[in-house]
Amino acid sequence: MHERDGNLRDALQDYARRVPEHAAVADGFLRLLEEGGDDPFQRSRLAGHFTGSAWLVSADGRRVLLTHHRKLDRWLQLGGHADGDRDLAAVALREAEEESGLPGLRLESPALFDLDRHWIPERGQVPGHWHYDARYVVRAGTDEGFIVGEESLDLAWREIAAIAADPQADASLRRMALRWQAATR
Repeated sequence: MHERDGNLRDALQDYARRVPEHAAVADGFLRLLEEGGDDPFQRSRLAGHFTGSAWLVSADGRRVLLTHHRKLDRWLQLGGHADGDRDLAAVALREAEEESGLPGLRLESPALFDLDRHWIPERGQVPGHWHYDARYVVRAGTDEGFIVGEESLDLAWREIAAIAADPQADASLRRMALRWQAATR
């Protein structure tokens, strides 16, 4: 185990305590972190690897910036591969900056906001594999003029309350919207 993995281990254990209904998910992330073999922070580990994502909220906390993901053709939070970076909060912030073009973004907290393990289907030469996605709250500044990058078909600010109320919304987006509403009441 890498010496810097202790921070992630602590964050996963803290998350399991704060979000007991998600403790089994956190345990799966801990197992990935602690098992030997290929580096789980590299996308080349096709048995599953870590990714970092941003729940990118507006300055007033009422909206979230979502991407219409080019490869998956779904509306999702911003995020991407760790590519060797063991600080998944830094990965989430970097991906939010790169994918939105927004200036003045800041990590709201180093604490995990959400965890999600999801299947990524085969694409080209890359077989299907699992993403172990660690999600963090990132707060936008006053400039909301995003730039649509090459990884997105589009970007859009969406009302968090509308996502939370929509039973047809992506399950993990709805879960995060409901969690955000509960935390900000």
